[in-house]
Amino acid sequence: MQKLPPYYHLADEVLRARQLGTPLTALESTVITHGLPQPENLALARDMESAIRQQGATPATIAILDDKIHIGLTGAELERLSTARDVLKISLRDFATALVQHKLGGTTVAGTMFAAHQAGIQVFATGGIGGVHRESRLDISTDLKALAEIPLIVVCAGAKSILDLPATLEYLETMGVPVIGYGTDTFPEFFSPPGKLPVSLRLDSPAEIVRFAETHWVLGMKSAVLVCQPVPAEEALSLEDAIPAEEQASREAQEQGIGGQKLTPFLLGRVKELTGGKSMQANLALLKNNAVLAAKIAVEMGKTKQNLS
Repeated sequence: MQKLPPYYHLADEVLRARQLGTPLTALESTVITHGLPQPENLALARDMESAIRQQGATPATIAILDDKIHIGLTGAELERLSTARDVLKISLRDFATALVQHKLGGTTVAGTMFAAHQAGIQVFATGGIGGVHRESRLDISTDLKALAEIPLIVVCAGAKSILDLPATLEYLETMGVPVIGYGTDTFPEFFSPPGKLPVSLRLDSPAEIVRFAETHWVLGMKSAVLVCQPVPAEEALSLEDAIPAEEQASREAQEQGIGGQKLTPFLLGRVKELTGGKSMQANLALLKNNAVLAAKIAVEMGKTKQNLS
């Protein structure tokens, strides 16, 4: 069990799992602090943690509270995070800022990957990764850098469909990140059904994903393995609803000069408004679906380690 650097705090549940060698699944916290409104944010956080426990794994929601990077949150800490104001959005550059300024922080995909890896957690569930923005090809999410450099299995519903998806996939290919389609030959498009963009490989079971990831890393590769699972079909946002809303939201962002870390929350918020809440319902469904798959992968990874010991 690796020793954590200073500034980390392990929840009791996570500490027990590390000591016993039982499976852990990391969860981000920007979906709580910046992604969803109250009270949906807290309900979703609880639902994702519950789904992970039901599969036999331990959830580790990651956030910054009380001058510590918390790996795992108590129920009271989840509630506090869901109602807090003035919360920083924590990507790779932002950890020290939050700590020295005594701020609360919700971790992005990149931030969560970094902290999870430090804590020895190998599986992480999120919604949609960040990528290359349509509004500016120079606006590239740090998520892509983290995926290129941090060896985790990251379960998602593809990249957020408000992005330039072909450019995002091209970046991932350039950086050597495997893009696995879970039960699909084409890239999932967040809260919409998969489109026509190909994945690098299709796999159909958690055991296959674990074998692939372990082979990838044993070969000496350092990148994440990105596992992309489509949104449940019954909850998917139709393209007829999604495309006009995303295009209008993008125009408005450009007209208002919105960029940087404020861009994604603005776009997702406007798409939610323009689709009458349908996009949020799809988002909630895919997040819970991804938590279940990530927990199954973590449990399978634990079995593999036991068989090797």
